[in-house]
Amino acid sequence: MTFTIDDELWAALGDPTRRRLLDLLLADGAGTATGLSDRLPVTRQAVSKHLGVLERAELVVSHKDGREVRYAVNEAQFARAVRQLAHVGATWDARLRRVAAIAESIQAKRLESGR
Repeated sequence: MTFTIDDELWAALGDPTRRRLLDLLLADGAGTATGLSDRLPVTRQAVSKHLGVLERAELVVSHKDGREVRYAVNEAQFARAVRQLAHVGATWDARLRRVAAIAESIQAKRLESGR
C-alpha cells in the first residue's frame, strides 16, 4: 500500500506551540486567539499566526462569532494526521526491527568466530 505523507500537515504539527494549541482546542472543543493566548506563554498575535498555519493545513476551522473568530479542530484532518503518524511509526518500527536483526546477526557471527 502506498501512503502519501502530507508535508504541509507535518510542518504545521512540527511546532510545539501549534501542538499545544491543538491540545487546548481538543480539550475545550473550540477557542479564540485571545482565550488561547491567556493559557500560553505567547502573545495573542503569535497565537493568531499559529492558528493561521493550522488553518492552512486544514487542522482547524474558524468561524466568526460576533467580533471574535472561534477555532475548532477539523476532526477529519486530525484523524488523517493520526493515520499518517501511525503509518510512519509502523514503518520505523519495521526498520528498527531489521536493524536489530542485523546487529544480532553480526554479534552472533563474532561470538562464533571467537572475536
